[in-house]
Order: sequence, then structure tokens, then C-alpha cells
Amino acid sequence: MNEYKYNYKNLVEIKKECNDLDLNIHFSNDVDVLKKPIMIDGVEIPNRLAIQPMEGFDSKINGGPSELTYRRYKRFSSGGAGMIWFEASSIFKESRSNPHQLIFNESTIDEFKDLVEKTKEYALKENNKEPYLVLQLTHSGRFSKPYGDRKPIIVVHDEIMDQVVNIDQNYPVVTDDYLKNTRDKYVEAAKLAKLAGFDAIDIKACHRYLISELLAAKEREGMYGGSYENRTRLLKEIFRMIKQEEPSLTMGIRINVSDAIDSKNTWGYSAQTSTIDLKEPKKLVKELSEIGVNLINVSAGTPYYNPHITRPYKDKVKGSYDQPEHPLSGVDRLFNLSAEIQKTVPKTAVVGSGYSSLKQFGMHAAAGNIIKGRHKFAGFGRQAIAYPDFANDIFKNGEMQANKCCIACSKCSQLMKWGSKTGCVIRDSKIYGPVFKKALEKNS
Repeated sequence: MNEYKYNYKNLVEIKKECNDLDLNIHFSNDVDVLKKPIMIDGVEIPNRLAIQPMEGFDSKINGGPSELTYRRYKRFSSGGAGMIWFEASSIFKESRSNPHQLIFNESTIDEFKDLVEKTKEYALKENNKEPYLVLQLTHSGRFSKPYGDRKPIIVVHDEIMDQVVNIDQNYPVVTDDYLKNTRDKYVEAAKLAKLAGFDAIDIKACHRYLISELLAAKEREGMYGGSYENRTRLLKEIFRMIKQEEPSLTMGIRINVSDAIDSKNTWGYSAQTSTIDLKEPKKLVKELSEIGVNLINVSAGTPYYNPHITRPYKDKVKGSYDQPEHPLSGVDRLFNLSAEIQKTVPKTAVVGSGYSSLKQFGMHAAAGNIIKGRHKFAGFGRQAIAYPDFANDIFKNGEMQANKCCIACSKCSQLMKWGSKTGCVIRDSKIYGPVFKKALEKNS
């Protein structure tokens, strides 16, 4: 088992560790830069801190938000972050990654509208400012588990990823007509998101869910597979159609800029050299920018196969592998990837990932990256569910409290793997301690 240093007493200590590891992580004490507003499509976002989309898997039976969902967004909105990227909400019942993943459609729009209104009310009451609200629309593809058991919906067979979900070559691949229908559902959902009061939508294209897998589908036949033009066709069709039908809606994307998977069907990665290759992702973000996508949230890897790429951790989930590199190396990779995308589309608002692993020093890295123009927003995921008021602590007290920070124990990820409702077991133990205990007993 690899034992990497994870707890640092002060900024000097973590800077020295980064220097010893020859990493390109920048830290700054000028955290006031995080308070600086920014405009997107004529709307002012009050600061540079974003809450990443973190599923709670606690919807009601119909896929609408439950009391726990309302509680989560009350905590987020009261916490002071300028942007709240709402968790993945499925466009189909059958494409949920969990039986209690949110569903966004005509039957749940009124409930979402109420959630949006309440979220803004909480923020105004606590901070006198409205956060910018982004809704992530998703199709879970090969990771669909709408009733608890895997029901993969795949666009291509892949030797590595088929093993992850335990299917063989005889398993059916979806048709082009299915993908066209999916495209139309995304467009319908985007129009509903505007009616619900969201400021922007995100077409989720990361972590090898359906759209992400399609970008990598080199061995798929037909109009949506094979060549770069075909593999990116559906995503660009979705955005063009949204732009045509709802031109005032800001369009965003959370995208894998590299799958970091060494297979024949991979994206942002060279199977020949076994290294990250951003040629195609850079080409795509330029094309998306030309279509009108003004918000890009950068990610990489997949939690189902190489979670250390997606979310560098200290402790692994049960049945997974030990962290194969220093967690700071994973943070550095994510920061560098977002910096490359920001450089490629300098006018686009890019959200960087990887901050939660830095604990209380994440605010210094956020300031360093934004000062250097490496991305325009710093996104906090696991940190936000552990420490929802981190932004206000930065703005009001000039610090993040170590005893409130995420410790990268992976227990929230463990709950997700078990198909349970999900939250921070350590910092929100009154609610999620019993949930974890029950899920542990069930899965032991």
C-alpha cells in the first residue's frame, strides 16, 4: 500500500512538497481575487468559486427533488459560492445511474422550478447575492442502473470498458435512431431548464457516460462513430439545435478532455504513446465555442475505471486500487488540463477541477490559477458536500478551516458505488453516518 503525505501544517509545507515533486501548482495569498465578479452572456456572477455537480441520489420516486435535495442546495446556496453547478439530472428514466438520481422532464419541471427559486432565496437571505445556476443534463450510458442493477446502454464495444460493466460482444449497441432521439430529448430538456429558471445548461460529456463514450467511439460504425467528425457530430447537433430554439440560454459542458484510458476507443489519449493527447479535445472546444458554448467545466478519466485521474484521493473505495501516484500529481494534471483548454479558448469561462484534494490550501491554489489566467473559475466538488460554507469562510474570515475540510476518505464515493443516497459521512455525520452504516451492513 502506498503511503503518501496528505496532511500539511501550512502553506510553506505544501509548496515545498509540490517543488520536491516538480509540480506546476501555483499558490497565492491574494485570495481577494476570488471575490472578483465576472460576466457570462450579460449576467454577472458574483465570484470565482463554483460548486461542482455532486449527486445526492435522493430523489423522490418520480425523480423530483426530495427534502434531502432541498437541504443540499440550501447549504450550497447559503455557503456563498458564485456558481452552483446542479448535479446530473437524467433525461430518461432508463438512463439513470441510480434509482434515485434526479430526472428532469415535463413531469418534474415544477418541482425543479421551486428548487431553483428556493436556492436563490437562501442565497439572497444569507449573502444578498444570487448564485449562477447551471443544470447538468445527463444520459448515463453504459453506467445506467435505473432499478439498482446494471442496465448498460452502450454506443460501442470496448475491451476495457465492457469488462468494467461485465458485458460481452453479443450485448446490443444502440442505433443511430436511438442517438437522434436522445439528441432531441437533450434539446427538449434544455428548453425546460430555461423555463425552470436555470441560468445555463450543461450537456454532460465526461467520465465515459453516453456522450463522453461517443466522443471516443472510434470503432462504432455509422454517422456517429469512427472519424472525429462523426464522433463529435451528435454533441454539436445538440448545441446547434439548442442555440436555434433557445438562443438566450447559456450553454455549457462538463467534458473529459482526456479519458486516460489506453484502449482502441479512447478520447484525449494516444494509444500509440500511452500519453494524454489533447489534439482532438482542443479542436472540439474551439468548434463548440464557435457554436456558442460559453462555459466549459474540465474533467478527465472515469470513477468506474481510473478514479485517481478524476478525483485524487487518500483512501480508496472498497474493492478499488491504492492511489498509484501522489495525490498532488493528480491535482497538478487536472490543473494543467484546464489551463490548456483555457489557453485554447481564452474568451470562454473555464472551470478548473481538483481543488478538494488540497483541503484548506485549495483557496490559495484557486487564487494562483485565476491570477495566472489558467482558468476563470475554481470548482470544488467533494469539498462542497463536506464544507458547503467554504466560500463564505474565505470571503469573511480569509481562511478555510482544516477541521471542516474534505479529507478525501472516499466514503461519499463508496456510498455512490453501493447505490445509496450520498453525502459526507465525516463532516455531515448526523445525516450520513447512519446511511453509511446501513449501506456497509448491506454490502458486507
